[in-house]
Amino acid sequence: MKILKNLKGFWLRAKSDKSRRQLLKVAPGETNYTSDFKFAVKNPTAYYETSFREFHRSLPAELRKHRQYFQENQRGYGEDAFHVMWWNLIRRFKPQNFLEIGIYRGQTISLVSLITKMEGISCEVHGISPFSSVGDSVSDYLRGIDYLEDTLKNFHHFSLPSPELLKAYSTDDEAVNLIRSRSWDIIYIDGNHDYEIVKADWAVCSEAVETGGLIVLDDSGLTTGYRPPAFATGGHPGPSRLASEIDASRFEEILQVGHNRVFQKQA
Repeated sequence: MKILKNLKGFWLRAKSDKSRRQLLKVAPGETNYTSDFKFAVKNPTAYYETSFREFHRSLPAELRKHRQYFQENQRGYGEDAFHVMWWNLIRRFKPQNFLEIGIYRGQTISLVSLITKMEGISCEVHGISPFSSVGDSVSDYLRGIDYLEDTLKNFHHFSLPSPELLKAYSTDDEAVNLIRSRSWDIIYIDGNHDYEIVKADWAVCSEAVETGGLIVLDDSGLTTGYRPPAFATGGHPGPSRLASEIDASRFEEILQVGHNRVFQKQA
């Protein structure tokens, strides 16, 4: 059984590597439109592929190094194209505050902090997470790690100011109170992937985000036309179901990068 598992893992890695090489064979400049958010919603597969190429060809070296650091020792999940997504979002919308729900070891929240530092944007960075190995119906996490201390260490590795972190589940009263304590420019929902929890997170965050502000919903691409390459995923059932229920009159989907979907509050 172990041999079969190892063989399957080897085959999947080989398939993923081949897919990456094929995408990078496209000549530079032929399809460079990651600033065209409307195209992303209309053709999410092509947009994702271009974002992947942009990561490897033109994204600032500091951001590529950040991604490489979090890929080492399972410090983070995600995909290369997501660094391009955050690079474009932060520069375009210039948030004064940012909230992440579900931090793991701090890859995204530190990326936002790094980009705002690079761009000279004054932004308060907040996060809510249990900072433990607790998972959900689709996720398991490493044990034996002090996730709070580890997140702060990863911030310090990049000489970033420590974020404002709350150790709690997103459905705890103190977490809900924090979310409701202000109007947020950008909220990233990447916590528990079970439908009922994602639904609860959305209910609170959709009221707390500023009009014109953004909610980025992770792992929500299964109900879209996105077809991931071998090294990527379309997301999980819970967030994808929730995304299909969002009231389009209140939230316009302005961007999709892989299984990350971005909704802007209209009213």
